Amino acid sequence: MEQQAVQLDQETFSCSICLDLLKDPVTTSCGHSYCMNCITNFWDEGEKKENYHCPQCRKTFTQKPDLQKNTMLAALVEQLKKTGLQAAPADHCYAGPEDVACDSCTGRKLKAIKSCLFCLASFCEKHLQPHFDSAAFKKHKLVEPSKNLQENICSKHDEVMKIFCRTDQKCICYLCTMDEHKGHETVSAAAERTERQRELEERRGNIQQRIQDQEKDVKLLQQEVEAINRSADKTVEDSEKIFTQLIRLLQKRSSEVKQQIRSQQETEVSRVKDVQEKLEQEITELKRKDAELEQLSHTEDHNQFLLNYPSLPALSESTHSSSINIRPLRHFEDVTAAVSELRDKLQDVLRDSWTNISLMVTEVDVLLSEPEPKSRAGFLRYSCEITLDPNTANTWLRLSEGNRKVTWMNRNQSYSSHPDRFTGWRQVLSRESLTGPCYWEVECSGLVSVAVAYKSISRAGWGKECAFGHNDKSWALDSYQSKCIFFHNKISTAISGPVSSRVGVYLDHRAGILSFYSVSETMTLLHRVQTRFTEPLLAGVRIYNTGSSAEFCKPR
Repeated sequence: MEQQAVQLDQETFSCSICLDLLKDPVTTSCGHSYCMNCITNFWDEGEKKENYHCPQCRKTFTQKPDLQKNTMLAALVEQLKKTGLQAAPADHCYAGPEDVACDSCTGRKLKAIKSCLFCLASFCEKHLQPHFDSAAFKKHKLVEPSKNLQENICSKHDEVMKIFCRTDQKCICYLCTMDEHKGHETVSAAAERTERQRELEERRGNIQQRIQDQEKDVKLLQQEVEAINRSADKTVEDSEKIFTQLIRLLQKRSSEVKQQIRSQQETEVSRVKDVQEKLEQEITELKRKDAELEQLSHTEDHNQFLLNYPSLPALSESTHSSSINIRPLRHFEDVTAAVSELRDKLQDVLRDSWTNISLMVTEVDVLLSEPEPKSRAGFLRYSCEITLDPNTANTWLRLSEGNRKVTWMNRNQSYSSHPDRFTGWRQVLSRESLTGPCYWEVECSGLVSVAVAYKSISRAGWGKECAFGHNDKSWALDSYQSKCIFFHNKISTAISGPVSSRVGVYLDHRAGILSFYSVSETMTLLHRVQTRFTEPLLAGVRIYNTGSSAEFCKPR
């Protein structure tokens, strides 16, 4: 209660213009007091010379009043100053450039704490009080301070807009309903707000539900990240152990081969030296006998020669020379060849196994694949440049344009023998293995089959196991003029509709999608396959007759 009394005294002795304690207080004839400078400046700057009024009660004066200092108020104000009490509000209570100012304050304005949608004015705490005290203001709508109250006034009729036109989706005043909005569907702004508020709450509910759902998804994704990391770390560890075992096994086999070679080397060298030693003994004996014969041959006495000749021992045959079978330069070279063959086989196994391992790695796909593009520009984002492998081309096919174009010729081409070559069907495969989302286009002339196939497809002969589309290792679209047929695993599917000379192929290996398109000014889907690919795929074409050709177009 004491604090309230002090506050009352502060307000009582404050100037209503500057809102500070009175300075040189003067009193008008109507009984209101002001600072001398404040009321003088108010009249001098804002009033007409022939008409003056009191800022508080609005009483008018025909001439500028003669103001006298109120000595009693001056003494009381000085006493208040000595007690340390301040009547003026703190600076933070005054309205700044960004604040909504009280429309009732004169002089330096206080911050508004509420705006009234009925009065279309904003009020500070002091000037808002009548809205709480007087019954006349009970139905007024108070809102947070707003600088945009004038937006609630109809610019045409200068009336408050309390009606909402649903036809034109805008707020209007009651006069507008009788003017340009006559006959429109209208409701009160409050009713429309209620409806929109309900919709807003529904939308908020949907948004909050989506937030909850997506937060759950984020949590699941985080768990999936942790699972992927654990799985990858364990797989790397296990793979290193397995490869280490393979390396140790190869090292063990290498050591065993080395030991076998050295052991055989020692055995063979010992055998050869044993034979060599015996031959050297025979040579010594033969040399001795040769010396005896030479000595006898020099005997001049015929009788003595003839007497001693029969006693000479007969020359025995060598027991070793006939058993020696030397293979010049062919000792352990066959072992080297066998090891080289093993290396080549291991390389083949590792290459094929690596392809499968790589495929298994790339098939680890937690999230869904990207949707198939809808436009050619979208497909071209996945375009890849395809080159053909000469080692797979049938000998009747000629490659050109940097191995991007293939043509059936009238004679065999000079290709070297290769196990990857198609020997029967006029077919060729690409160098590139295709795993990720990719797109390419083939310009066809004549009767051509555009295909994809596993590398493991058979190559030799005219069997169905070699022909694109006639086995479970390949998919093919035969195109000729305005007709085309799709083949896979001996099943054919006739396709109707316009077919251009250019065929587009979209492959998403992970998603198991293979699509063929007719490409002209627009793209027309010819056939789509949804399956599970178990190996990397190669692009390929088959040419059916002489002069027909197919060219893999450069991405553009």
